Amino acid sequence: AGMFAIMTDLEHQPRSYHHGDLRRALIDAALTLLAEEGGWSFSIRELARRAGVSHSAPNKHFPTKRDLLTALAGVGFDMLRDRMLTESAGVEPADLALAATGVAYVQFAVENQALYRLMFGPELAGKAMPDETEAAGIGAKSVLEDAILHAAKAGQLRFSADDQHARSVAALTCWSAVHGLAMLLIEGKAPASSSAGMLAGAMVANLMTGLRRQAP
Repeated sequence: AGMFAIMTDLEHQPRSYHHGDLRRALIDAALTLLAEEGGWSFSIRELARRAGVSHSAPNKHFPTKRDLLTALAGVGFDMLRDRMLTESAGVEPADLALAATGVAYVQFAVENQALYRLMFGPELAGKAMPDETEAAGIGAKSVLEDAILHAAKAGQLRFSADDQHARSVAALTCWSAVHGLAMLLIEGKAPASSSAGMLAGAMVANLMTGLRRQAP
């Protein structure tokens, strides 16, 4: 009985983590809470309890709630980048890889709705982001830009790879389209009869018709 009591006490004691492990544990716990609650109204105390650490432990990495949320946004951008790269890897020709990137974007948003809202919503808008989060956002955007560049270099788009302005406009066009569809799906405004993947595929196919080089 004495040994059982000691083990029970140990189970309820806050865990100790190495410096990097604590930050990752807090982020993982926050991502879980974000998905479960569909938002970020959870308290730092609740986060600490979920991560199994003391109430003051999160302060070591996230002195304010905003610090935590910007870190989560950065993780979200990294996840989005990885998803687009994974889904477009090895896809040929290059224009189909670009299309796969767009479909992956929409699917990520629909599968991670609360996180996606945080990444692009008003909560973090209009204020400077930490360098790490800013870099993660740029990294995600660059996947789309690189896919457009590769398709243009392959001669599959209606503009030259050397036309930087046309590439920028194309990137903005693609981003606007996939973001718009993602938000319509998240808000329940898109047709419910089709899956997110099917709708994204159909929309991206229409988009690619306008971007592709037309046969003479």
